[in-house]
Amino acid sequence: MSFKDSKVVIVGCGNVGSTIAYTILNQGLCEQIVLIDRNEEKAYAEALDMTHAVYFMNRNIEIRSGGYEECRDADLVVITASAPMPKDAHDRLEMLAPSMNIMKSITESVMASGFDGVFLIVSNPVDIMSYYVWKLSGLPANRVIGSGTTLDSARLCAELSGLYDLDPKSVEAFICGEHGDSEVVLWDSATIGGKPVTAVMEDNLERTKETTRQTLHDKVINLGWEVFNRKGNTCYGIAAATCAIIKSILFNENRIYPVSVLLQGEYGQDNVFLSVPVILDKTGAREIVEIALSEDEREKLKTSGEIMKSFQDELHL
Repeated sequence: MSFKDSKVVIVGCGNVGSTIAYTILNQGLCEQIVLIDRNEEKAYAEALDMTHAVYFMNRNIEIRSGGYEECRDADLVVITASAPMPKDAHDRLEMLAPSMNIMKSITESVMASGFDGVFLIVSNPVDIMSYYVWKLSGLPANRVIGSGTTLDSARLCAELSGLYDLDPKSVEAFICGEHGDSEVVLWDSATIGGKPVTAVMEDNLERTKETTRQTLHDKVINLGWEVFNRKGNTCYGIAAATCAIIKSILFNENRIYPVSVLLQGEYGQDNVFLSVPVILDKTGAREIVEIALSEDEREKLKTSGEIMKSFQDELHL
């Protein structure tokens, strides 16, 4: 795969979809971007607006609106469309029922085009929607990926780095499981500069102050809602996280991100989409990385999987 031949289709031109498109444009990740939305005028206007921005970019990327026939030769189809989030919502699972028909229509339309690339699902509840798209599409499991806890993990790294005045990229910590209330921080494998996070916190009590693993976990879970409740959406963080995933796939980077994929025995889970560390390359989810978990982490991940399975069962597939 090369820049010259690469094409990304984004279904859904709300705040998230449009910001993803603009981030792709800024980073020069592909040759063509196509926007699809049931509001064709909105898709056209977003594409036209971004076309005018290309003059100032590093690469001459073509961006346009179009229909589902554009998916036929796409490398990636990114789905951001979903039912509107209720303003007083506090759980992404509330979006399951109203989003199912939307996702079914989109997936069937994409597959009818002859699409044979990688699906990247961003729509919430992302783990269940990813499972739904995998079932409906008939594609191999490695080619259906949810954005999952990639952003949650970045938020955790940012919070930890802020305690010690460090670059967030000096922190390596994964959040796994559901992208939601049952997500699990893998504390035992989290490091700062190669040193276990727990040891860093204990050795720097004055700077760590009253922050504990539990308060960090609770804060990270609520950060997305903190943004949403103040401005009505989240877009920049999820767009950047999504584009990191896109870049690893299109550029065959083999980067490891915690994305939502089908587990078939890994981590003791079976037939459920959950976020775990995954190597991403041009084939999609190349390999699931199994990190040694503590007994507590394993039990929490099991609980997260059981919750997701209970909702998957409601899909009646």
